[in-house]
Amino acid sequence: MAGATNAAVPTLIGSVQRALRLLEAAGAHRDGAPAKQLARETGIPLPTAYHLLRTLTHEDYLRRDKGVFTLGEAVGRLALGGEVQNRRSTLEESLTHWRDAIGVPVYFAVYREGEIELVAVSDTPYSPAVHEWADFRETGHAHAIGQCLLSQLDEAARKDHLDRHPVQPVTPYSVRDQAALMERLASIGRMEPVVERQEYALGTVCAAIPITVGNLAATMAISLPLHQELRLRPAVEQLREGIGGLLRSLAFSISI
Repeated sequence: MAGATNAAVPTLIGSVQRALRLLEAAGAHRDGAPAKQLARETGIPLPTAYHLLRTLTHEDYLRRDKGVFTLGEAVGRLALGGEVQNRRSTLEESLTHWRDAIGVPVYFAVYREGEIELVAVSDTPYSPAVHEWADFRETGHAHAIGQCLLSQLDEAARKDHLDRHPVQPVTPYSVRDQAALMERLASIGRMEPVVERQEYALGTVCAAIPITVGNLAATMAISLPLHQELRLRPAVEQLREGIGGLLRSLAFSISI
């Protein structure tokens, strides 16, 4: 019994606990505090406090200026990591809501730093997302997500992208060459949905809705099996009607 009780007691590392207390104490002072004050507030012996403060400063968790310690950039990076996770969770919850409301897989993608980036997908075993059998980034000319993002770029940015990722037929239904694709993209009206039928995956139809946040091109998209194609347009319209309420959560994902 005694052995079982001891096994349940967690092993705590005292130096880590003391370092965290020092960080909390430093963070409580907007203009920082000297080592002696932090040691006194935390109840840590001054020699030990000096040693931990030097280590925390070396690792950039604290900054020392004129004998005063303030929080360092590493603490900010930790906080940002949590903020990004919260943003991603908000986005994923939004996609899940619309997946369940419409009954289709829902995708969110952005065009960032010259590349197509699929940020999040929400699907179910009964309504699976399109299998990425060919790299989405390299085959943007062939799927609704890529075409929607490329349609939001200016002509020079489109040409730059296609020079790096040349147009090549992916299925018998894919656009055949760059000239044909550029003509198609130019014909897409501003903020109009882009519909693609079997151009990326046989037996699949997709539609993507353009979203522009600042200078960033983004899109939400849905997909359906070919035999359910009649559901595509109503599903797109349902998503478009509700997309205004999603813009805030979608904007959060810009920094994800």
